[in-house]
Amino acid sequence: MKANDSHVKGISSVCIRAYWATYGETHSKEWIEKVIRVYNRARILREVSESNRDWGGYFVAIENGKVVGAAGGGMIDEEIGELFVIYADPDRRNEGIGSGLLNTITKQQKEEYGAQSQWVFIQKGNMKGIPFYKSKGFKFQSENIPKVYPEFPARIKLRYSREV
Repeated sequence: MKANDSHVKGISSVCIRAYWATYGETHSKEWIEKVIRVYNRARILREVSESNRDWGGYFVAIENGKVVGAAGGGMIDEEIGELFVIYADPDRRNEGIGSGLLNTITKQQKEEYGAQSQWVFIQKGNMKGIPFYKSKGFKFQSENIPKVYPEFPARIKLRYSREV
């Protein structure tokens, strides 16, 4: 479902816990703590309140009133959608939560915004994310080193895409 302000705390919790579960063994504590600062209440509250072509808003998977997954995306070009964030509760992996969220965002991007393809960045070495995206038809396109956090060593990101 589309997230609202009642989901802010749950979105934050899922994103932070899933980031730790994904990168806790491959990234430094300092790196992770820097990155997860973006999952703060003020930012998420703003992002559940917004929904437009550039940011389609957060979508959440809910079970028994609890957020068990969160995702969001937007359009990066006239016919190109991008998945910006997708996390499932680390204790609930491989239950179809991520697939459901990806399907929901893909539907939004196709039906509301006319997406013909969909892109995603995946950190190199993310052996939870890469197999997931490959199983959904995403194909490797390129490798790059972003400068999002210049005070930390650059992390190589892999660019994947698929037709939708």
